[in-house]
Amino acid sequence: MRVGQPWPMAVRRVGILLLLTAVGWAGVGGHPVAASTGPVPSAAGSGWAWPLEPVPRVVSGFEAPAGPYSAGHRGVDLAASVGQPVLSAGAGVVAFAGQVAGRGVVSVDHPDGLRSTYEPVAGTVRAGALLSRGQRLGTVTAAPGHCLPDTCLHWGVRRGGVYLDPLGLVDAAGRVRLLPLWAMGGFPAPWAPGAWSRIGATPPAPRAAVSPDRGPLLARG
Repeated sequence: MRVGQPWPMAVRRVGILLLLTAVGWAGVGGHPVAASTGPVPSAAGSGWAWPLEPVPRVVSGFEAPAGPYSAGHRGVDLAASVGQPVLSAGAGVVAFAGQVAGRGVVSVDHPDGLRSTYEPVAGTVRAGALLSRGQRLGTVTAAPGHCLPDTCLHWGVRRGGVYLDPLGLVDAAGRVRLLPLWAMGGFPAPWAPGAWSRIGATPPAPRAAVSPDRGPLLARG
């Protein structure tokens, strides 16, 4: 703190420093830290949840493609049963509900710019319908060549043309995972040049590298 600095401003800077330190660095070495545009959501509030209940087994994980047309697994496959209700993982508006390549697909646009997609699904909603987190949007159907001999739900998430790991929104215990604070805007990412000097603070010594190329979603722990 500089000598003669007004006390209220010093308090504000210390508060911001503590907040950035807790959010940006506490997750290093353990499970990633959560942050969002509001308080931690309750089960009935906003945020994210698994699209199946109870928490399903992950049959196949996410594999990011090297490019737009490269091989990869652009989502996760969750163990399910035919006829099992499929729930919207977050609040949003149905962007698409129909058939794609012979299988039922429902896509939901969310206020934070993400789009979630569910297939194979017999949709019970129409495009333009408003959904709350956990609201039923259809049921799982059998799809030839998909997870055979088992049945599963493919859950995908993307922002624009970039596919993201849906498991970055939830963890294995079903708890909500949220977006990092700097993804909200108004706060620089801890690794950004000059981020700490903007608030008149000295950055803590990093304990491990934080990779910004993982995108706005945190990798699952």
